Amino acid sequence: MLIISDSTDDDPVGLRTSPVLRRHMPSPLFSSEEYLRAPLVLLDDRSYAAFTLRHVPHRPGLIVVLVDPDDGTVYPRAAAIGAEAVIRAGDNLNWLHLRLHDATGCRYAHWEALLAGGPADPPPPASG
Repeated sequence: MLIISDSTDDDPVGLRTSPVLRRHMPSPLFSSEEYLRAPLVLLDDRSYAAFTLRHVPHRPGLIVVLVDPDDGTVYPRAAAIGAEAVIRAGDNLNWLHLRLHDATGCRYAHWEALLAGGPADPPPPASG
């Protein structure tokens, strides 16, 4: 999984406990190959402007992570880059963990832990 974030926080999404292998890259440094090859890409919304300057193609498995819950502009911006969902950092991590495991062929799944923590309902789509 590729996490694109210009934040100095080493865990901008709150996935420290996830066993899925992660690569955290600032928006200017990831390669097109890394972006296209990653099973799932999480984009820190604070890095949106720098990400769009890269002119990368739309791809399935792009999820925007929102830090400011009062930012009403995130949904149209996420839809513009082809994101499949928008999540809030730290919220609904059960859904994200399940999505990560699905994207990686369930190699890292610890189903009991994933399903015991509450609902795993998907977040609203980026176009919503």
